[in-house]
Amino acid sequence: MNINWGLIWPIIALQAILAVTGFISLYKAEPASIRGSKWMWVFIILLGNILGSVAYFVAGRREA
Repeated sequence: MNINWGLIWPIIALQAILAVTGFISLYKAEPASIRGSKWMWVFIILLGNILGSVAYFVAGRREA
């Protein structure tokens, strides 16, 4: 079974960038500016892969 790593590495890099950006944003956010608890979003970002990070940026943060 041959894996084409040229196609896989960009997806892995995108997932890592989104997760790190999500964690930094979550760490800096005030509790009142987040929908739900911070621990809930940590698990969603970790276990949701790319979609978990996108869900945090779309639905997790409240408007300023």
